[in-house]
Amino acid sequence: MSEEILINFTPQETRVAVMAQGIVQELHIERTASRGLVGNIYLGLVRRILPGMQSAFVDVGLERTAFLHIADIRQAHENGEDKPIERVLAEGQSVMVQVIKDPIGSKGARLSTEISIAGRMLVYLPQDKHIGISQRIGDENEREALRERLQALTASDDGGFIVRTIAEKASDSEFAADIAYLRKIWRDLREKSKVSAAPALLYHELSQAERVLRDLVNPDTTHILIDSRETLQKLQAFAQEYTPAVAPLLEHYTGERTLFDLHGVDDEIQKALSRRVELKSGGYLIFDQTEALTTIDVNTGGFVGVRNFDDTVFKTNLEAAHTIARQLRLRNLGGIIIVDFIDMQSEEHRNAVLAEFRKALERDHTRLTVNGFTALGLVEMTRKRTRESLAHILCESCPTCGGRGEVKTARTMVYEILRELLRESRQFNAREYRVLANPSVIDLFLDEESSALAMLSEFIGKPVSLQAESSYTPEQFDIVLL
Repeated sequence: MSEEILINFTPQETRVAVMAQGIVQELHIERTASRGLVGNIYLGLVRRILPGMQSAFVDVGLERTAFLHIADIRQAHENGEDKPIERVLAEGQSVMVQVIKDPIGSKGARLSTEISIAGRMLVYLPQDKHIGISQRIGDENEREALRERLQALTASDDGGFIVRTIAEKASDSEFAADIAYLRKIWRDLREKSKVSAAPALLYHELSQAERVLRDLVNPDTTHILIDSRETLQKLQAFAQEYTPAVAPLLEHYTGERTLFDLHGVDDEIQKALSRRVELKSGGYLIFDQTEALTTIDVNTGGFVGVRNFDDTVFKTNLEAAHTIARQLRLRNLGGIIIVDFIDMQSEEHRNAVLAEFRKALERDHTRLTVNGFTALGLVEMTRKRTRESLAHILCESCPTCGGRGEVKTARTMVYEILRELLRESRQFNAREYRVLANPSVIDLFLDEESSALAMLSEFIGKPVSLQAESSYTPEQFDIVLL
C-alpha cells in the first residue's frame, strides 16, 4: 500500500501526517515550546534516593526532577546479581541517563541508565554486546542472516546493535554508514560528559521532521511533501548525509490551499479530538480517556443490516476493529486500553473480529499487546505510552465545566487563527484583518506569540488588529475583513 508523508511547518510547531489511499493513518505534532524529551541523554545529578520504592529522583535540568527505578538501572543487574538501589547510587552522584518516557501530567520524566541511540537501520547499545533483530522480521533464516552480517561488520568493536524492521533489505554499506554515524554520536557525548557539570544535556534527539526521515519512511513511501522551503533545505541536507535513498522523495509544496487543508488532515484532527467517532455503516465508537486507562465502546447506532442481528453485529465489529486501530495511532493513546465490542454469540465471529483487530494493529510502530476476549466480552490491550496523547497536546481541561470535558488551548487557537488568516488572505483582498477572540487568546497574541503575528502580517502584506471579547468561549473567534 503506497504512502505519502505530509509535513506542515511553522516556527511554532511541526505537524506530520502519514497518508495511505487518501486517508490519514498517523499524526505527529511537535511544538517548539514543548519538544518531546524521549531519547535525550543527560548527565544527571542524584537528588534523593527512596530505598522503600527502590527509586531515585534525578535532576537533569528540567522543571521537575526525573524518576529512575531500580529496574532501569543497568549497574544493579550486572554479573548475575540484583543489588538494591542504595548500593548502586548515592545522593549527589553524577549519572548518565536517557529519557524513556516524557513528563505526563504531574509526573516527571522517566529515566534509564541503559543508553540506546537510534539510527535509520540500527539501534546502538554502547553498553551491550549482543546483536538483536526486530521482532517484526519474522523469518528465522532471514533473522540469522542479518545477525551474521552485523557480527561481521562489528566483530572488532564494542557495543551491541538492534536491527530495525526497515533494515530487512539493507546493504552492508548502509549498515556500515549507520554504524559509523552512531559511534560518532556516542564518542562525542562521552567526551562532552567528561567536561560537563551535572545536570547537563549531552545529546538531543532529532527534531520531528528529521525523525520522519529516520523512522517513518519505508519502501511504500512514494513522496514527502513539505510546505516550508527552509525545512525542505534542512531535510535535503540531512538526507544527503544520512539517508541518501530518501532524498529524491522530498518535494516542496507550493499550492494555494494549505497542505493539511488540501488533504483533509485538519478535519481528521478535529475528529480525533472528538469523543464520538462515526462508522460508515451507521454505527459509532465512544472514546473515554482517563488517567489510568482508555475505554472504547462499540455501538450499532443506525446500522440495521440486511440479514439478521448477528450479521449486523459482526459487520459493525469488523469495521470498528479497523477504525479503532487507526484512531489509536491518530490519538496516540497509551497505557491500558479496554475495547467493548458489541456482544457476539458466535465463537467463530469473536475469533474473526480478534484476528482482524490484530491484523489492523500490525502497522502500529508502538509496542503493544492484545489479549483475547474476557469473560465479560471485553478485549484488554496495552499500548506503550512514551509521549502525551493528541488530546493532551492540543487541549486542556475546560475552565467552565471543571474538567468534565476539554477545550483547545489558547496556543492551539492562536495557531488555528494564524492558519485561518493565511487562508482568508488568499481568498479576499481586504485592507485590514481584525481578529475577535477570547481574552486569553488575545493575551497570548500580544505576549508570547506577538512575533508570530508580526511575521504573518508581514508575509500577507496587510495589518492585523486584535479585539478581546469576554463573551467568547475559549474556542470561539471571528475574523472581520475591513
